[in-house]
Amino acid sequence: MLKQSLHKKPILMSVIFFMLLSSFLTSFSAFSIPVSIDITYLKLHKQHSPALSNIIKIASDSGYQGARLAIEDSNTTGKFLQQHFALTSFEFAKQQDLLARLKVEFSSGKTIFILDAPLPVLNEINLWAQNKNILLFNISEFSNNLRNNQCLNTILHTAPSHAMKSDALAQWLLYRRLNKVLLIRGEQPADIALAESFKRSAKRYGLKIISEKTWNFNTDLRRSAQQEIPLFTQTSKEYNVVYVADQTKDFAEYIPFNTYLPRPVVGSAGLEALSWHKVIEQWGAAQLQTRFNKLTNRHMNEIDFNGYLAVRSVAQAVHKTNSAVVKELTAYIKSDDFKLAAYKGRKLSFRSWNGQLRMPIALIQPHGLVSQSPQAGILHPITELDTLGFDQQESHCNAN
Repeated sequence: MLKQSLHKKPILMSVIFFMLLSSFLTSFSAFSIPVSIDITYLKLHKQHSPALSNIIKIASDSGYQGARLAIEDSNTTGKFLQQHFALTSFEFAKQQDLLARLKVEFSSGKTIFILDAPLPVLNEINLWAQNKNILLFNISEFSNNLRNNQCLNTILHTAPSHAMKSDALAQWLLYRRLNKVLLIRGEQPADIALAESFKRSAKRYGLKIISEKTWNFNTDLRRSAQQEIPLFTQTSKEYNVVYVADQTKDFAEYIPFNTYLPRPVVGSAGLEALSWHKVIEQWGAAQLQTRFNKLTNRHMNEIDFNGYLAVRSVAQAVHKTNSAVVKELTAYIKSDDFKLAAYKGRKLSFRSWNGQLRMPIALIQPHGLVSQSPQAGILHPITELDTLGFDQQESHCNAN
């Protein structure tokens, strides 16, 4: 009898705790002013050149579905605080149509926008948005220029930069003493940008690029990879690792296990640096993955996660300020007080100088999480997260 009472006591205490918590939240909401937040998602369909490889296909609704899940999560908390979040989505084939819709929505009173668009569109939006009370998030453009040279002072970036990703890989290579690198890149401007970003990271962390090669084959690698790649990766100097810069994954997935020297492959194939992947399960991420799978019947990718972070950043600001005034929300998001819990093992915040969201970067092989950067032992006077990407003294930007 005594054992039964002891067994039931923790359950009874848990029930009482949740009853008190529910009562507190209900009482709190009675004194809260109702707040409604409308977020507009604008997507420009990108034109992709035909690829020789059709291995990797990205869901056409990437980004939007992450934002949609974040709306559901935000409303779960918001209902206790009399806060309601809504999401409206528009998709476009032409740049001018997206810009026109943005202006129409802003004229109708909308002030919070998630942008799934390439660099030229973001540049034009940034020029238009000057001196306007508007909150803009970039979720899919990874260009270093937007965080270091062009400096879009009206746009916050939940998409990590190429520099953050290449720094994450370089830290791991340094940690594993894989410091002699063969660099292979494609011919497209995006591939060249990836390669340049890695070369910056290699210099930053003391890695040596022993050779750089450009992939310019037009053959079908599904039939000839075993013959062509070993010859292509033969060098006069020995290398510890191969870095591949291939944004569209035209040839990258054929490089692992086909190199002249049997070495690990990183970059656009093999070990990749990503903001999110389906294999991440720590820090409560398994529950997020389950909710996303149930909502969409597919896995969450990093564009989805970037969209999720944008909405959750807004929701976090609304929860803390209990305000729908975009000027107040923006000020809070950009302040040192802003901290976002995002299934990363630590709180995230935005860099004041370039609007970039600080975050750990996951290092992923196709079916497992290998590591997470910043790596242990990489130090910084303020936060190790600023060892990924452009630190304040490196950047030409000042978003304040």
